[in-house]
Amino acid sequence: MSDYLAPDGGEATLSSIAALAGRNATTRQMIAWAMFDWASSPFFAVVITFVFATYVTTVVAPNEIEGTAVWSRMTVVAALLIALISPVLGAIADVGGRRKPWLLFFVVASSAATAALWFVAPEHDYLLLALTLVLVANVCNEVAQAFYNAMLPDLADHHRLGRWSGWGWGLGYIAGIVALSLILVVFVQPKPPLFGLDAEAAEQVRITGPLLAVWFLLFSLPLFLITPDRPSHARPLGESVRHGLTMLVATLKDVRRNANIARFLLARLIYNDGLNTLFAFGGIDAAGTFGMTLNEVLLFGIALNVTAGLGAFGFAFLDDKIGSKPTILIAICGLFVAGTVALLAEEKTMFWAVALVIGIFVGPAQSASRTLMARLAPADQRTEMFGIYALTGKVTAFIGPFLFGTATAWFQSQRAGMATILVMFVVGGLLLLRVWEPPRS
Repeated sequence: MSDYLAPDGGEATLSSIAALAGRNATTRQMIAWAMFDWASSPFFAVVITFVFATYVTTVVAPNEIEGTAVWSRMTVVAALLIALISPVLGAIADVGGRRKPWLLFFVVASSAATAALWFVAPEHDYLLLALTLVLVANVCNEVAQAFYNAMLPDLADHHRLGRWSGWGWGLGYIAGIVALSLILVVFVQPKPPLFGLDAEAAEQVRITGPLLAVWFLLFSLPLFLITPDRPSHARPLGESVRHGLTMLVATLKDVRRNANIARFLLARLIYNDGLNTLFAFGGIDAAGTFGMTLNEVLLFGIALNVTAGLGAFGFAFLDDKIGSKPTILIAICGLFVAGTVALLAEEKTMFWAVALVIGIFVGPAQSASRTLMARLAPADQRTEMFGIYALTGKVTAFIGPFLFGTATAWFQSQRAGMATILVMFVVGGLLLLRVWEPPRS
């Protein structure tokens, strides 16, 4: 395996980059792969950000401040579990070969927990149940993303990695729009609710759980039926576990020695923490700071997903043209400027306008990060590397929600909580400046 030296001294392998080419999937198979973003994204838009988060923190919890605090603690626990599970299972999957069986398990587990959200009644006694179910559904969905993301460089032409990554994110945002619109028009707005749902028992909100579970299962099918998987290495599970854990330890040591990858993972760890916190508490902030009703929060979520989808699609070409690192930096700068204006906004209309601008830069920051990891990861360690990628996205993810919750409680203001996100964007962006991106040809 011939090696070359990056300008800053970081090593990369020619063979791992060359492996990105020559085994490309068909357009039909790539579309089936990208449909998984369509399948999984509504959960984050509806449950984690806009609808169920608002329902739990403002209706199920005793009050808005306590609700925000316990929700933030739940996201901390979820982040730690994801950080522990993803790299270990990724290493095992790399040794065993196939990714789809693992992906299927976590899709089914996430869907089952999501469907059970129907049982969360609008009473304080159901707060623990709500937090537990969201925790399980969120962890399983996020762990599934590590296996899904690792498939990208095995399938796509390396000249189009940014494009397919961006198009996948774009499909995810469109799915969020469709799901939020469906919930708004069919379940929230009708008075009385359709299909005999009981508004007093908040069934028009609780029905989102079973609907999202069916959505996830149904739209995941194209990936499982059409997109190819790597061949099995025919290793017994026990042997795969032993070898996988050994590989994981070795890879973690390699990451520490590879300054370039380590810098990228550290930078993403910080700015992604800001993005996760923004997503987790965006709807809560809109409802609390500006007194938005559930109807308004849904409209806000739909509009935000429209601009985020446009940003993901539009920047996908820029990713392939100028590179993933510059694309991420542009997105972070846009997020910081627009976020600062949103933080200072006093009028709901101004908040709306600036939030829509924020949406334009959210998609590219996430999509181009996935592309850059795909370009940096060695060919034979991709699932494991994306597990570590998930780890660095989650291992300190408790910091964002913790700072948000602490600042909110300390200053009795959600604006103070949102201000902590801007700091994470600045620090992450500065660290990213020192990352070297491999050439695309």
